[in-house]
Amino acid sequence: MKLIEKLEQLLDFGGIKREIAFLVLSGLALLVSIFHLFPLPFDAAWIAIILCGIPIILEAVIGLITAFDIKADVLVSLALLASVFIGEDFAAGEVAFIMQLGGLLEELTVARARAGIEKLVHLTPRTARVVTGETEQILPAEAVKIGDMLRVLPGETIPVDGVILSGQTSINQAVMTGESLPVDKSEGDAVFSGTVNQFGAFLMRAVKVGEDSSIQRMIRLVQSADAGKAKIVGLADRWATWIVVIALTASVLTWLISGEIIRAVTILVVFCPCALVLATPTAIMAAIGNATKHGFLVREGDALERLAKVSKISFDKTGTLTFGTPEVIAVKSVSGADTVLYALAAAAESLSEHPLGKAVVRCYKNDTGHVPETADDFQMVPGQGVCAKVQQRSVLAGSANMMTQRQISIPEDIKKETKQYLSQGCTIIYMAVDSSLAGYLVLSDTIRPETAPMLRHLHELHVQPVLLTGDNENAAAAIAGQLDIREVHAGCHPEDKLRWIDSYQQKQESVCMIGDGINDAPALKKADVGIAMGGIGSDIAVDAADIALVDDEVKELPHLFALSRQMMTTIKLNLTFSMSLNFIAIILAITGILNPVVGALVHNAGSVLVIVNSALLLKWKIKN
Repeated sequence: MKLIEKLEQLLDFGGIKREIAFLVLSGLALLVSIFHLFPLPFDAAWIAIILCGIPIILEAVIGLITAFDIKADVLVSLALLASVFIGEDFAAGEVAFIMQLGGLLEELTVARARAGIEKLVHLTPRTARVVTGETEQILPAEAVKIGDMLRVLPGETIPVDGVILSGQTSINQAVMTGESLPVDKSEGDAVFSGTVNQFGAFLMRAVKVGEDSSIQRMIRLVQSADAGKAKIVGLADRWATWIVVIALTASVLTWLISGEIIRAVTILVVFCPCALVLATPTAIMAAIGNATKHGFLVREGDALERLAKVSKISFDKTGTLTFGTPEVIAVKSVSGADTVLYALAAAAESLSEHPLGKAVVRCYKNDTGHVPETADDFQMVPGQGVCAKVQQRSVLAGSANMMTQRQISIPEDIKKETKQYLSQGCTIIYMAVDSSLAGYLVLSDTIRPETAPMLRHLHELHVQPVLLTGDNENAAAAIAGQLDIREVHAGCHPEDKLRWIDSYQQKQESVCMIGDGINDAPALKKADVGIAMGGIGSDIAVDAADIALVDDEVKELPHLFALSRQMMTTIKLNLTFSMSLNFIAIILAITGILNPVVGALVHNAGSVLVIVNSALLLKWKIKN
């Protein structure tokens, strides 16, 4: 085993940059060899044999010794050694060069950059405020036991799963549900580790700790979801055993029948699957270049190969199909003075740190072009809303519960109106001025304008959209209805999205998942292809995905799907051409018409044509 370890160390000779340098030197050496550009004390092809051929031979030896793994490099090694044996140095160097070029291209297409799990680990809370009697002690989060009482202050990450004992607050649960709006919490409500307490302090009792906590379950989901994802395997390696057996048989029989060893060696050289090795990675790299021009960063080399087989695409809602930020879509004043009510609401929320309050101020500025005046005596009421003085008038802006607690009645006709909005997944902010209901504002996440045309194009490509969202059923159904998405699953936690994707895969359906949040990371990894929103998406989602949509332009998704299928068509054409050329060359080699050098040049021609055919993908466009 020590010998094997030393051989493996020899193969690891400096990374991709050094491989590229060796290929450049080898290519120049082959030009010097075939055109005799200047005299050398040895054939310049030996530079290619040493720099490109020796790693191939070592790789083949290691594969045979450790696992009796017969790959394409076994046949290449035999052809290379046989060519050297009979003095055909150029043929040996050329075969080694082409095979190493194909290997480098494949290595570039499958290069991986994984950091998502590490970032999830960084989200894990480090400490907890444990309350015992009258004392409060800061302990490591892993030291918390079930039943311990904890205090969580505004801005702190909740250390373990638990239940609120006292206090009111709003919790940012984006890490678990992906929804951008915080969720109001009060006594008796459940809270989860890794989520962030935004406003009020509260006491909680620990229910799930350590490895059972929500954030730790998320980490395990991300780690496990990638286990079954296929890796790219070259066609030459898939058929390697048969290729080697057939090549050796044909070579030996030709030698025995003709008595000419040069024919036998030529057959080995011609059988080397150089064009086959280039057929897949060149097409993939060209398609990746095309995808880059359309705003996609392909992080996994075989992602487009897998995407071509996808029949179902699962969308997260917030930030993917929608903008992910609430917008004021209606202002209703009891007196009919909607503009005045809007100004009062923006002024009352002018100092608010709540996402809904910030949305009111932002939308007011955008809609009117005015900056709202600053409120006096501003006060936030955690989990309910705000109260302030505006133009010497007492203004309340908040939930229906806030109005009830302040003994401000909401008329039945107003309740009926707001119920319609609530059924569509909207959020209502009620407004009271001087202790009387003045009206309400309606806020809603808004659909991206390019979403509907994009989904129509996907339908035309026979890709079925599915909505998997952490949002409530009303909001999910409203969005799905507007976009003609017929399969919807609301209230999904990370494990739910994972379960749905697994259920599709169990039915032999290839699934693509598109998301932007931390909660989407397990599903992005589990899906056959994961696509993350690169602009608004979390780093963890991007790291978990195979492809990142850099500028969040979802309108380009149909192009990506069509491109993946065109890429597979190109690969099939490449394979058909290279195999046909090889078959003709083998017949000519058996009859003695080809010698090793000419056979190697035939390889060059086949490889060049494969590369040119693949390059056409760079400028390919979808036909609308």
